[in-house]
Amino acid sequence: MRSRPDWTPARWLRIVLPTVVILIWFAAAGFGGPTFGKLSSVSSNDQASFLPASAESTEVQDWQKKFTDSDALPAIVVIESETAIAPSDLATYAALGEELGAVDGVQAPSGDATTSVAGPIPSEDRKAAEFVVPIVDTENIDTVVAELRTVVDDNLPPGTHGWVTGPGGLTADLVAAFGGIDGILLLVAVGAVFVILLLVYRSIVLPFLVLFTSIFALCAAILLVYLFALWGWISLSGQSQGILSILVIGAATDYSLLLVARFRESLGHVQSRWAAIGRAWRAAFEPIAASGATVILALLCLLFSDLNSNKSLGPIAAIGIVFSLLSALTLLPMLLAVFGRVAFWPFRPTFVGEHPHQHKHADEAQIAGLEDVRGLWRRVGTLIARRPRVTWIAALVLLIACAAGVTQLKANGVQQTDVILTQSDAVDGQKVVAEHFDAGSGSPVVIVAAEGDADAVLAAVTATDGIGTADFYTGAANPGTGGPAPEPVVKDGRVLIDATLESPPESAAAEGVVRELRESLPEVDPTVLVGGVTAISLDTNVTSQSDLLKIIPIVLAVILVILMLLLRSIVAPVLLIASVVLSYAAALGVSALVFNGVFDFPGADAAVPLFGFVFLVALGVDYNIFLMTRVREESLRIGTRPGILRGLGVTGSVITSAGVVLAATFAALAVIPILFLVQIAFIVAFGVLLDTVVVRSLLVPALSYDIGRAIWWPSRLWKDNLPNETASAPVEMDRVSSAN
Repeated sequence: MRSRPDWTPARWLRIVLPTVVILIWFAAAGFGGPTFGKLSSVSSNDQASFLPASAESTEVQDWQKKFTDSDALPAIVVIESETAIAPSDLATYAALGEELGAVDGVQAPSGDATTSVAGPIPSEDRKAAEFVVPIVDTENIDTVVAELRTVVDDNLPPGTHGWVTGPGGLTADLVAAFGGIDGILLLVAVGAVFVILLLVYRSIVLPFLVLFTSIFALCAAILLVYLFALWGWISLSGQSQGILSILVIGAATDYSLLLVARFRESLGHVQSRWAAIGRAWRAAFEPIAASGATVILALLCLLFSDLNSNKSLGPIAAIGIVFSLLSALTLLPMLLAVFGRVAFWPFRPTFVGEHPHQHKHADEAQIAGLEDVRGLWRRVGTLIARRPRVTWIAALVLLIACAAGVTQLKANGVQQTDVILTQSDAVDGQKVVAEHFDAGSGSPVVIVAAEGDADAVLAAVTATDGIGTADFYTGAANPGTGGPAPEPVVKDGRVLIDATLESPPESAAAEGVVRELRESLPEVDPTVLVGGVTAISLDTNVTSQSDLLKIIPIVLAVILVILMLLLRSIVAPVLLIASVVLSYAAALGVSALVFNGVFDFPGADAAVPLFGFVFLVALGVDYNIFLMTRVREESLRIGTRPGILRGLGVTGSVITSAGVVLAATFAALAVIPILFLVQIAFIVAFGVLLDTVVVRSLLVPALSYDIGRAIWWPSRLWKDNLPNETASAPVEMDRVSSAN
């Protein structure tokens, strides 16, 4: 096959081109870097905003806005006393309520009321009292809740302890837990990548060039994501913000490693660094572009999700991959061209010419394709050549055994109190609320009913098992403080009913009560709607499970088409897709066992399997693309079986390094004490390593070697009998033939 002649640009172009490209990226980083700390200002962690408009709980929220004319989020202040609270002591507690209502960000009182805070409401055992504090400044909820906690600490009656909890307190603690995304997460990820690059290249300069490429890509992506979120085009959350950073650093580094490997290889064949970067860019462009396109399209498949959090992550992460591609294919080539062999100092590549001396081995004549492959990958290649069927069957059995644990994965959602993995004042306070009040106090089930059926609906709600108390919404902050009972508020012929659950609002028991209400109440009022915190959690879990069944086939179909176009084959892409799906199942199975048996997690978010699938399948296919594009390139030159061994040998170290880098970057997500991110960190990190070590190194090459050139069916490569094709059958088969 005739190679394309090398091209060395004119001197002026060698100066102007890298200068312009590098300056453009410096400008993008200059504008994008400062916006990194501003992402939190356009980010929302409100679970309700993730639901589609068609969800029943979303409709209830829309009705609530008509009744209250406020987007206030309630916080529960609970005070626990060491002794019984006497009725005469409630005046002291009432003074605390006045102080809470005066905090900036708390809803102002309406009418003649002196405060919008409801309470103090004593518990039946008289050992606790609670206040319901409506917070209207939800954009700065962490600041408001911090001030509420200060007020509570400064005004506690003697012999009492206080907590700020409820939806407002939990949301504030969640925002605080995500606070590390702006700095700690990036520092850990970049630090891990830098150490790995130092170990891989044993170079001082090259790790900085690769990290600059990744960080500049992240800065440019953040700038665009920030603007899109500011303009309201996308919804940004803490989890998508964290995943964006990790994905860009990991993907850009992976693409850079492939280009650097090709550049180093080319420097051994040509003296000119510009000719070397030209060769490297042409060789790496197709696999890098195909890999990036695979991940981008897989992420954009999330747009088919009914859950807004999934739908918004798709374009956010896709923007990150686009800039990862652009930086790896534009900025890094210019940096490498400028530094040349100095980039690899102190171990600079040596020029040996187009046909370097090949190391001789005793079995070289028997195993075509491994002539100049040395070390670990020669031994792996020899194993595959001599025992291909045993190798891929052993790898397959291992993956199936790991996948058996997937049935133990408890991905049905968790309570919001279990989401935060560190100490949380709100979580502690919720336990106190559950001890002295109905556990669902402060997070009621909200029912919207027709005015004509209101009394019948209220009676049905009250009679439902699991409901502690239920009453009409009257707009009064402190109902039952004397005088005639206020009338229910009526809007457009509807009334609101607030029902307090006996169980924690996001427990399985509470979800069961909501399901029961949704099944029974339509018999009383066909137009009834059931919402609230528990309903939001239930609708989120149901929608997530529906998304999983819908999006998986779409992602697989998209990736399969890309692989067919890239490899000009049907058999090889089908094998690759099957291998990464099995790898995903194995990673999920092992993760389930670790979550249950090692970390003792209470469960998993319903979106965890979907996110794990999208990242593992898309990124897992990346490594197979890197391998099989090189295998196809070598197969066109020396035949399929030698090409498989040669492709494995020359890509083994770079792909393994890329896998370790990506696993390390995703593992960095675990520094954010959020259950969802910790679980995604483990699933993807373990899955990438499993895919790199077992699937790409053993299963795929051994199975392809066993099948032979039929993997290229129906392309011309399947039909052509290339050099070494017949002679490169498995070694044990060759021996039988020679004996006969």
